[in-house]
Amino acid sequence: MMKRSELLDQIKQDPQVDVLIVGAGINGIGTFRDLALNKVKTLIVDRADFCSGASTASSHMAHGGIRYLENGEFRLVQEAVQERNRMIENAPHVVKPLPTSIPIFKFWSGLLNAPFKFLNLLDKPAERGAFVIKFGLILYDSFTRKQKTVPRHQFFGRKESLRRYPRLNSKVQFTARYYDGQILSPERYSLDLITDAMAEGPHAKALNYVSLAHAEPGKVTLRDELSGEEFAVAPKILVNAAGPWIDPVNKAMGIDKKYIGGTKGSHLVVDNPELRKAIGTDEFFFENKDGRIVLIFPFYDKVIIGTSDLPIDDADSARCTPEEEKYFIDLVARVFPDVPVKQDQIVFRFVGVRPLEYSHAKTAGQITRDHSIKEDGIGDLPVLSLVGGKWTSYRAFSAQATDLCLSLLKLKRKKNTESIGIGGGKDYPKTEADKASTIDYVAEKAGLPKEDVAILFDRYGTRCLPVARAVAAEGNKALKSLPNWKVGEVYFLIEQEMPLHMEDLLLRRSTLGWLGQVNKDVLEEMADLFAEKFNWNSAEKKKEIDRTVVVFKDLHGVTIR
Repeated sequence: MMKRSELLDQIKQDPQVDVLIVGAGINGIGTFRDLALNKVKTLIVDRADFCSGASTASSHMAHGGIRYLENGEFRLVQEAVQERNRMIENAPHVVKPLPTSIPIFKFWSGLLNAPFKFLNLLDKPAERGAFVIKFGLILYDSFTRKQKTVPRHQFFGRKESLRRYPRLNSKVQFTARYYDGQILSPERYSLDLITDAMAEGPHAKALNYVSLAHAEPGKVTLRDELSGEEFAVAPKILVNAAGPWIDPVNKAMGIDKKYIGGTKGSHLVVDNPELRKAIGTDEFFFENKDGRIVLIFPFYDKVIIGTSDLPIDDADSARCTPEEEKYFIDLVARVFPDVPVKQDQIVFRFVGVRPLEYSHAKTAGQITRDHSIKEDGIGDLPVLSLVGGKWTSYRAFSAQATDLCLSLLKLKRKKNTESIGIGGGKDYPKTEADKASTIDYVAEKAGLPKEDVAILFDRYGTRCLPVARAVAAEGNKALKSLPNWKVGEVYFLIEQEMPLHMEDLLLRRSTLGWLGQVNKDVLEEMADLFAEKFNWNSAEKKKEIDRTVVVFKDLHGVTIR
């Protein structure tokens, strides 16, 4: 990527843009990439880092949303299942097929309630039994029978279920196993989209830590959150992709509309080897005793437990509460009663607000996850608010937004994004032999040991060659505090992916924070590397370390020791 200072200078010299996107979450980033591919002069900004709001707090699932079938949202589920498959195909370095098991404790339960739930006449149906789940999975599979990206579902009786999962609750009658997708790093996926977009040419520019100050016809004033400096741009279209902050952004522009009725979703990351072994390769997706659909999810050598679905008015105040923590810890006993989970095994907490459309639904679960574009204006400046949507459906939503922008600009679409590879997923090897050949090639070109290249390949996919060369340029030197991380790798991320604070690298250019691998030694060593590239003095370095400690504690409940 171009240096941030150079991007700012270019924008100030030429403030005319076709489309200004406010909000660099997945919907904004997807639209940015689509417009860039179609050669539209586009600028995307975010008041914080890229993919740092609702988009970073997803359940890490690429899924169709099987539970939305009972709400009658067949179009939404069909679209999402198809988009799940496209994510697996286009970004195989970060999106993997995920076997998902549903433990079932009853057979006929929920059958009589299902029609009432479908007609929105029942807030909370009886527990879903085997018959209802089987019917739903048949329908779920049917939506993508032509794509064949993942296997079809299977049903197992009690004996086979307990053989497969020995620690499973012995009261289980069946398990259903189907496939969705696992997003290993939503942040890496998002950054690859930004990198791909900017590689299309100078017509596509992305800036983090830049907010919208105010707007008027023909002029939008932006603020650099690092320097406090304000500067103006002149867009022909403004896309509000601020997610749960859409309403405040619109209000800053004089548009007083209530579009968002968000719900809070919290998760825990726990270091519990017993639980990790018990679930194996599978996500466990099930109904808790209160009727809430919850999940236990493999995440590298850790486990994600979630999620809540609680109405919230102020997205900035969202935190994982002690009550939610207890709820998540307790829910494990529903399916794995003899696997204890303790609070001191929590290594990370994350929470986000789903940018759902404002609704009068009786329960959060009944609020649609579908997406829509709301059209407003400031004088003759069209303002398009991207409301709702699921992470998995971002590409389809982005295509819809791009088509509307192209129509308003009187331009024709030149490319579509259905089958274009993303970042390190481009030309991804199909077999283990092909993967070994790719690693051999990169090792030879960069002059690194194969085992070091294999680690880089797992992190960056086919985009690992420039990272490997950066590692080699620093003599393959490892970090003292993180032996499987290299100095050159950190320098590459700092220079090429625009992290402006250490948290940007620890949480969004890597999974170090998520996996509980950040301690004081890591902070000190990372601060030294940042200081070298940003010319920080000792006071600035200490300020950044202190800032990172506060972010981890306040937003993620993590005390760095």
